[in-house]
Amino acid sequence: MMLEKLAAAENRYEELNMRLSEPGTIGNRALYASLLSEHSDLEEIVTVFRQYKKAVAERDEALSELNGPGASDPEFRELLKTEFDEKTREAEELEDRLKLLLTPQDPNDSKNVFMEIRAGAGGEEAALFGAVLYRMYTHYAEGRGWSVDLVDISETELGGIKEIVFSVDGKGAYSRLKYESGVHRVQRVPSTESSGRIHTSTATVAVLPEAEEASVTIDPDDVEIDIFRSSGAGGQHINKTDSAIRLTHKPTGIVVTCQDQRSQLKNKEKAFKVLYSRLYEMEAAAKDEALSKERRSQVGTGDRSERIRTYNYPQNRVTDHRIDLTLYKLESVLNGDLDEIIDALITDDRARTLANAGEE
Repeated sequence: MMLEKLAAAENRYEELNMRLSEPGTIGNRALYASLLSEHSDLEEIVTVFRQYKKAVAERDEALSELNGPGASDPEFRELLKTEFDEKTREAEELEDRLKLLLTPQDPNDSKNVFMEIRAGAGGEEAALFGAVLYRMYTHYAEGRGWSVDLVDISETELGGIKEIVFSVDGKGAYSRLKYESGVHRVQRVPSTESSGRIHTSTATVAVLPEAEEASVTIDPDDVEIDIFRSSGAGGQHINKTDSAIRLTHKPTGIVVTCQDQRSQLKNKEKAFKVLYSRLYEMEAAAKDEALSKERRSQVGTGDRSERIRTYNYPQNRVTDHRIDLTLYKLESVLNGDLDEIIDALITDDRARTLANAGEE
């Protein structure tokens, strides 16, 4: 079945190659763009399929020679066996990669995201940790060429963040940041602690894929809109005009506030984007409840009820509890060096996917 799908994909890829070179296609911008997009989607899977076929052919050729009359020489036979083992391993690795490529992807992976950080247990120390996490994600996004845009923030007098909502726009933002959803724990000595005692505080991170309006229906009569003047601890986030927007979705009780922009219209647009995304997440979570426990694992869905990571300052340690990964480079991670952790989470997620595919 898999080989049939791959052969069909290869045939379609070759058909697209011919059609993209036809004058009638080149002259039709909409058609050309559509076919080019399909061609791009198929390119990786066809490339890997061809590598797989080549590895299988070379493996089979080595096996044939091993069983042939020419393999009586011990030295030559050893060379053939080495070739056979290498090509067998290569074919298996490429087959696993093809299984992943054929597995339906998360439809949200290509989307931009809204991230929410809320201080949890620990009072002011938790709020200060929330500010550290915001800085970490900002640096990570900037390092990948993504843009970060503040939506709403509630700060403390000491520079902590009780709650913040911000957007991250960029290619593949959700595909990587979705693994950050959950409870983050920090262990450190607060600057206000004279005895040097280590405190434990938490902050909750939520990552929402930006939802298109067409994917969620909102009755305008269900939304109460309030306009007010921004307020907070102070600083650049405070506006001098009544431009802040608060949306209350009456059926669900969801409240969204946006007060970063000086334009009332822009704040309203942003607030509705967040509302759409929260409602989209609620609907997705309701559907997810019907799935098996394994499919609802922490890595798969970003369940916010579990502690996912600990940041231990005295030990310069970061531990991701979902995959038992510990790194001793806390400062680097907090400066946005998250790729090693996220790559490990993606690898684990793919291994689960392959295991599930093998069971089906």
